[in-house]
Amino acid sequence: MGAFLDKPKMEKYNSHGDGNNLRYGLSSMQGWRVEMEDAHTAVIGLPHGLDHWSFFAVYDGHAGSQVAKYCCEHLLEHITSNSDFQSALQEDPSVDSVKNGIRTGFLQIDEHMRSISEKKHGVDRSGSTAVGVMLSQSHIYFINCGDSRGLLSRGGAVHFFTQDHKPSNPLEKERIQNAGGSVMIQRVNGSLAVSRALGDFDYKCVHGKGPTEQLVSPEPEVYAIERCEGQDEFIILACDGIWDVMANEELCDFVRSRLQVTDDLERVSNEIVDTCLYKGSRDNMSVVLICFPGAPKVSPEAVKREAELDKYLEGRVEEIIKKQGDEGIPDLVHVMRTLASESIPNLPPGGELASKRTVIEAMYNKLNPYRSDDTVSILPLGVKWSDYFS
Repeated sequence: MGAFLDKPKMEKYNSHGDGNNLRYGLSSMQGWRVEMEDAHTAVIGLPHGLDHWSFFAVYDGHAGSQVAKYCCEHLLEHITSNSDFQSALQEDPSVDSVKNGIRTGFLQIDEHMRSISEKKHGVDRSGSTAVGVMLSQSHIYFINCGDSRGLLSRGGAVHFFTQDHKPSNPLEKERIQNAGGSVMIQRVNGSLAVSRALGDFDYKCVHGKGPTEQLVSPEPEVYAIERCEGQDEFIILACDGIWDVMANEELCDFVRSRLQVTDDLERVSNEIVDTCLYKGSRDNMSVVLICFPGAPKVSPEAVKREAELDKYLEGRVEEIIKKQGDEGIPDLVHVMRTLASESIPNLPPGGELASKRTVIEAMYNKLNPYRSDDTVSILPLGVKWSDYFS
């Protein structure tokens, strides 16, 4: 937790699928972190006869990956098999009963993981946030425990987003203090940066307090939103490595612009992850993009503008390098700084120049094929492209 590499690991895990009138794509990348602690779940058609339901989630582990991995494999079963959730699926299920069943699943898996770790080798000290959606034919159930985030784009704008569970939030802080803890430097007891999580059992051992009254609570907030056919566009689920560098509206605008140039959701997800790395994210990064039939469609005009933009950037890279003349080929940072000082039309909204770094670097490498392999093509840890743009 908190350890970094000399260079980021940019290899990605990808997956995609479709069904139940949905399409999804996902991407995850280790980035600057020494370990990959993220995990994810994507299931279209759920067990126990829920063929028309779907479930997606992102888990952001900390202090190890054990809890995140266990949740990605078993949380869905704990939700769909518990008696509260099963009773919610009877003849006339209510929204509140479904929400209660989801909540029960979280509490059950948390207690189950505690008992497993105690039997095996003592208490596992890892933990994980969880953000997910469960989709029925009529509702979207957003589920959040921690500071990963999910949002819904509807009608061309951010319609809903989950609230991060931070120790400094008044209600979270009150629970922490009632359990005998404190909030220092916006962390639980000066250490943990989230106030709700699965695992983290060192923070769940206050005698006389129930599981939802501990320093760190495993209880999710569950929000039910009625689906709106034709207006619902897409859902984004992502860990804080994404949200640290992109605001809700920025990411939605960026995704919307990408969907107008490609229908490949893995590609869009990869562009999100790469752009966030280039914007300065230092964390593991995972994103799941779920598209409804109402999502933006590929536009020939947008595809043409994108091709023209790429061609323009390639031309400018060549001009900047040639301008140096006898002084030699400038480094990539100089090229980026020069481009950032210019007014370039039609850059992807939300992503801006950072989202075009791969195009710029590819042209730079083409014109400078013999540069040393030791040349670091990615910015040093903790440095953002924006630091060079002033």
